[in-house]
Amino acid sequence: MSDKSPRKPVPVPGAPRGVRTVKVDFLARVEGEGGVLVKLRDGRVTEVQLKIFEPPRFFEGFLRGRRLGEVPDITARICGICPVAYQVSSVNAMEAALGIRLDEPLKLLRRLLYCGEWIESHALHIYLLHAPDFLGYPSGIHMAQDHGAEVQRGLEIKKTGNALVTAVGGREIHPVNVRVGGFHRAPSKKTLRELLPALEKARDDSLATIRWVSGFEFPELVVEHELVALRSPDVYAIEDGRVVSSSGLDMDPSEYEKHFSEEQSPHSNALHSRRRGGDAPYQVGPLARYSLNFDRLSPDAQRAAREVGLGPTCHEPFKSIVVRAVELFYACEEAIRLVQAYEPPEKSFREAEPREADGHGVSEAPRGLLYHRYRLSAEGLVVAAKIVPPTSQNQRAMEADLAVFAGARAAQPLDRLTLGCEHAVRNYDPCISCATHVLRVKVDRE
Repeated sequence: MSDKSPRKPVPVPGAPRGVRTVKVDFLARVEGEGGVLVKLRDGRVTEVQLKIFEPPRFFEGFLRGRRLGEVPDITARICGICPVAYQVSSVNAMEAALGIRLDEPLKLLRRLLYCGEWIESHALHIYLLHAPDFLGYPSGIHMAQDHGAEVQRGLEIKKTGNALVTAVGGREIHPVNVRVGGFHRAPSKKTLRELLPALEKARDDSLATIRWVSGFEFPELVVEHELVALRSPDVYAIEDGRVVSSSGLDMDPSEYEKHFSEEQSPHSNALHSRRRGGDAPYQVGPLARYSLNFDRLSPDAQRAAREVGLGPTCHEPFKSIVVRAVELFYACEEAIRLVQAYEPPEKSFREAEPREADGHGVSEAPRGLLYHRYRLSAEGLVVAAKIVPPTSQNQRAMEADLAVFAGARAAQPLDRLTLGCEHAVRNYDPCISCATHVLRVKVDRE
């Protein structure tokens, strides 16, 4: 379906005649505010809109004029679930602009911090935001009445991720320890070693999570969007890497805007991303990372994936919960490995000498590729900023999925179809607040 526009009619033999509208005014169990509109006529999908109406917050605008040292703390406020992703992409970009190359201990400490965020975010999504869809509950709270042990397990995994973010980042929400050139202060070996028992339990619980979610009943939906993710030479890419795609793209982050662009959509306050020179959607996030980097997973993570029926690639959006669980297990494994090998660096940061330059930075937020670009002045002030979050990159893919999903189920009762469309959006774990970063305003004066 990679060549199909989400707005092309999709014929469904035997579907009800006339006009039917699937309308979700407010999506539940996503971060931020958005809605869904799907119009069908005589069993054909004629229009799909993922409507993001949450007001834009203009982070790119008020970063201008700020000192480069302020950027990590400001960008962390874009999201309370994945602040580390925004911090790391931002410092990656500024370090590239300033020619700073981190020593290996500092690079590994950044990766450890990011593992903490993956653990807490993936656990939150799997257990409280996504699993209720498969088990027929309106919320994680309702689900806990019948699946209390599972929900408790998810909360314990998330707590461990938060503790790791606190130990490395200074606090669990909007960490304050990340700075351009490294960290304000490196944690002690003892502080990190104390987390090992909890991390080892989280690893075991994550393996149980893979087996639990793999037993869900998955609605049939197979799509083949172009997949875009980061790739590193030796490890599963998390905190940095080259941008690669299933179509053969392989580039340095500095080339991102040569291949990707953003445009305003009339029904959304968030920009839509697209590949330059093409109209087909592309997809970022767990399915893209997994399918492009299966060979970079640890042997145990690969084995766990195969045991539950996953191959080296996955193009089924509803099975993203299983892929996310595999990544959760890997993040716990990787955190244990990094903690066991940790030796505090001689110095926790490298000095950042201001200069006039452009810098580009990427990392893999739990929801997918996150790109930052900054132009710095000779005095170390931000002259221009550009932030492209995962949700804005996935919007067109989500609309395309909705078109195929709803078109194949046009004969279903409206309430069932509506719930299914909500579920299809939640496959992507969209962070709508992150996506609403720009609004084009037109003023007409007589």
